[in-house]
Amino acid sequence: MGQGAGGVGQDAAVGNAETWWREQLSGWAVPEHILAAVAQSPWEHQVGTFARRADQALAIGAEDSPSTARAREALTPTGTVLDVGAGAGAASLPLAPQMTELIAVDTNEAMLAALRERADPTGIPTTTIVGRWPDVAPETPTADVVVCHHVAYNAPDLAGFAAELTRHARRRVVMELTNAHPMGVLAPLWMELHDLARPTGPTAADAAAVLAEAGLDVHEERRPRPPGPPHPDFGALVAATARRVCVPPERVGELAQALIDLGVDPADPRDLNTIDGRPIEIVTLWWDRPDV
Repeated sequence: MGQGAGGVGQDAAVGNAETWWREQLSGWAVPEHILAAVAQSPWEHQVGTFARRADQALAIGAEDSPSTARAREALTPTGTVLDVGAGAGAASLPLAPQMTELIAVDTNEAMLAALRERADPTGIPTTTIVGRWPDVAPETPTADVVVCHHVAYNAPDLAGFAAELTRHARRRVVMELTNAHPMGVLAPLWMELHDLARPTGPTAADAAAVLAEAGLDVHEERRPRPPGPPHPDFGALVAATARRVCVPPERVGELAQALIDLGVDPADPRDLNTIDGRPIEIVTLWWDRPDV
């Protein structure tokens, strides 16, 4: 497996990959005094952001996404799909031409409503389940292919999380994540506005080490992350970023200037896409059921 930014830690190298994974994730906790100064949690996801991502995924199509391609080749000629951490459907809806049924799991009912809105025109039978994975695994049907995009960094028990994905897949699991923690792109803002250093791990390489340690035969593909869909305007980008870096209203002007200093174009307001000057990569990790 290739190394992501930060690499695999020493604990992972001696066969304790999940301990390293848990320790690195715990480092992303935000100090209480910073959380107390704002009304919204930085960990809450906005439906509009995920809806734009789903619409972008549908517009781009399968040819630009290794994750979609790996899922499609397991849907031969057709099959059912389980989307875990589905959001508005960016991972699963591009599979519509070969998908006979969609089961979508997410903790946010509003996200699932956005997914159903986009799934309805396809006519594909769609079941949505509100809850956290793997808590809702017992009530979730199996499917031919399981997709799980950009959820791994929310799973401290990654081995157990992935084991339930595997148990629910008759053919293949396709997991997508960024090469480094997605909040890493905001590290300069945390330092600038809070004098708070952010961790460098865990990484996709660490995730692959956890999965391999759990006995899964994991394949990996990487590509540069394409630019995300633009926000409606620069003010919307600043507001979304303020929530993610816990900036109170009286400091929004500082944040706006910091974003411009980091290269954001107010005329084309998109999220930051580099860590330490290196472009973010999208990593596809996929594995077949052991008996396939």
